[in-house]
Amino acid sequence: MNNLPPNSGHSRGRGRGIKRNEDANRGQGLQLGQSSNETRPDKPIPSMEAENKVLENKPSSTDSEVQATEGDPRGSVRGRRLITEVVHSRPQGLTTKSGITGTKIAVQTNYFKLLKRPCWTIFQYRVDFEPEVDNTRYRRGYVHEHKNILGGYIFDGTVLFCTNQFRVKELVTKNHAGENITIKIKHVGSVEAADNQQFQVLNLILRRAMEGLNLQLVSRNYFDPKAKIKLDNYRMELWPGYHTSIRQHESDILLCAEIAHKVMRTDTLYNILSEAIRDNDDYQEAFKRQVMGMICLTDYNNKTYRIDDVDFGASPISKFNTKDGDISYVEYYKKRYNITIRDHKQPLVVSRPTEKNIRGGTDQLIMLVPELARATGVTDAMRANFQLMKAMSEYTRLTPDSRVERLRVLNQRLQSSKESMDVLKAWNIELDSALVEIPARVLPPENIVFGNQKRFLCDSRADWTQEFRKNSMYSHVDIKRWYVITPQRSFRETEEFVKLCILAASGMRMIISEPRYDKIPDDRNGTYSQSIDNAVAKDPQIIMLVLKAPKDEEKYSCIKKRTCVDRPVPSQVVTLKTIAPRKEKSSGLMSIATKVVIQMNAKLMGAPWMIELPIRGLMTVGFDVCHSSKNKNKSYGALVATMDMKSSTRYYSSVTEHMKGQELSDQMSMNMTRALKVFRDHHGTLPERILFFRDGVGDGQLHQVVNTEVKFLKTKLDEIYKSAGNEDGCRMTFIVVAKRINTRYFANKRNPVPGTVVDDVITLPERYDFFLVSQAVRQGTVSPTNYNVIHDNMGLSADKLQILAYKMTHMYYNYSGTCRVPSVCQYAHKLAFLVAESINRSPSSSLENQLYFL
Repeated sequence: MNNLPPNSGHSRGRGRGIKRNEDANRGQGLQLGQSSNETRPDKPIPSMEAENKVLENKPSSTDSEVQATEGDPRGSVRGRRLITEVVHSRPQGLTTKSGITGTKIAVQTNYFKLLKRPCWTIFQYRVDFEPEVDNTRYRRGYVHEHKNILGGYIFDGTVLFCTNQFRVKELVTKNHAGENITIKIKHVGSVEAADNQQFQVLNLILRRAMEGLNLQLVSRNYFDPKAKIKLDNYRMELWPGYHTSIRQHESDILLCAEIAHKVMRTDTLYNILSEAIRDNDDYQEAFKRQVMGMICLTDYNNKTYRIDDVDFGASPISKFNTKDGDISYVEYYKKRYNITIRDHKQPLVVSRPTEKNIRGGTDQLIMLVPELARATGVTDAMRANFQLMKAMSEYTRLTPDSRVERLRVLNQRLQSSKESMDVLKAWNIELDSALVEIPARVLPPENIVFGNQKRFLCDSRADWTQEFRKNSMYSHVDIKRWYVITPQRSFRETEEFVKLCILAASGMRMIISEPRYDKIPDDRNGTYSQSIDNAVAKDPQIIMLVLKAPKDEEKYSCIKKRTCVDRPVPSQVVTLKTIAPRKEKSSGLMSIATKVVIQMNAKLMGAPWMIELPIRGLMTVGFDVCHSSKNKNKSYGALVATMDMKSSTRYYSSVTEHMKGQELSDQMSMNMTRALKVFRDHHGTLPERILFFRDGVGDGQLHQVVNTEVKFLKTKLDEIYKSAGNEDGCRMTFIVVAKRINTRYFANKRNPVPGTVVDDVITLPERYDFFLVSQAVRQGTVSPTNYNVIHDNMGLSADKLQILAYKMTHMYYNYSGTCRVPSVCQYAHKLAFLVAESINRSPSSSLENQLYFL
């Protein structure tokens, strides 16, 4: 058997070069309880923030959206990590990227200024160990024994930065068994103070300084196990910690520090296996279902792995091949780590090599012993546990004043720790003790337009739900032919809710006729499918379907496949728990009925509300990508476009499937071509301007988006415009939207109000970017959204682009309030997620002009 345990050191290569640093405080996030979309298996599950909840009538596995934001993939610089080039997207002729509209205010940020700019030359070395040493702590310890020879140095376990220069150096030390370890140090380059690579070194120096705070490195970030919060009832611990990163901002080098919490579960995979054996007849299937896709942590080497399979034919007494002969896993762990494996009959879990592993020379499966692997993160079942989520949120949803205080304490600890200060002083680095304060602006509030042109000036709550009690919708479609499919036993509750919907609609001047009911005898998938077929034969405008169980994903998928692909018709799924709550919660039932009516109207091409848009002939486009949970190599890219909101309430949407590694340029331009055709059919002309918002882009993908996607798209659109007689081509602005970032800002230690824009100081000199807080949150700290303009020939100033972006956050019809990203981005995400999770194929083109996916 040739499969390897983790870090066996056999047939394993290590990539050691560090590439140039880029943005150090933009982070990609990982939703708790979901699988990582990254290629690396050791993606951590970091800090959590409360998100603004958006109404969804889809059965949901959680009562609130909880997200985890990770430290920048380039902020915590590791020699073994892929670090991408800096992507310059700021136009050369751009005189200013700052706006002028709005009320000027000052905000505090989660940044500290470096008071002294480094002025040194650093020499970079590659470090190899013979025999191989896989534990980073041991590697660093062996190098530390020779600190007198090396002088001032920083060593992250792979790459060594040193103030002394030498070509090749070999050092010898001994391990705990008395065996010789040879350390080979080879010069590979140098870093000048003016070199952008200095920020990698600065981050390494900061990490070394943070070790003086007695924090523990878990995967890539530092956490404080001494301050851990025990949630014993849930076999879970929360470790508070920090994501930190240093980089060059507009005029200063700034340190971004964000509060993080790592979820550490106290149960091992062996505990989960034992429970599966105890509670299930087919324990093997139950165990695989629970652990596949999970990220687990092995304490003996402090690494995380993604579980891809379980091998019930293997056990700890199975053997694998080494250069010294075959050895069992039991013997290997005893010899290598002095760990005794107790259960010799347990199966082994499998982690497949990632692309990065394969590049590094490892193409064999990594085998893990359940007894030695700790589960991390939050499962879907945990996310569905309201009590657990509430218990966690008490510690993770920090208010702005608490966050500011924690950041102040971090700075104070760094400044008062002798070990930390010795490191900083040795490199001539001085950190300011105060948070950076910067100028910001609050954009004017938007007018929400209802029927008969009645307006509501949106206040700081950014919510106009109550306004539907006294206003009609901007435009509506009367529902005269519709079906309601409900289990026979739930008919009475369904009928009462339908009456409420009819009443709520009449209050908004919309007519909903009495529906035709299909009282199905049971709630099996086939019964729903047959009922949908029968209903569609009667040509209804929309179908409402009632589910008994609130978390029946399989039934929901069956219904959506039927109504979006096989028998295309707009559908509204509601759950019995939602439409017939317990008596103590029934007071809000009219509000639920109102929201359902608003949703159904939007699905039938009505417009619940509108905003004041000063530009005519504008198409706004949103694009997002979601990865299939069933097939990790498959993703779905969704595009949603408006048809000039100044004169039309119509939308166009399309979604296409693509395989892992496949570029999106072809699909994006193909979908845009279709959207332009629909626009031209509707208006008789092409749009005068296109405002394109691209979501779902990690910093590692930015280079591809800038240099491939945008260029390909612009070339294609120019062809279309020139063939239509417009010799100047297409006027388009392309903006990358990033919401999982570590930047926060505060107004007098409170959340900034919706419409607060920051476009200087903490923005990046190589980008045409700005930050915008568009939503209000009731708990925790609000997160701004970053907008990076990577192409612009639309002819609008930075000020107008900021205002347009803010306006577009008011148009998401699933929630009568502002959302965190422009509505077309949220629509694109909703569509891509629906197809990736539930449909797994392209929906019918007959629905492309309707917001059927709401």
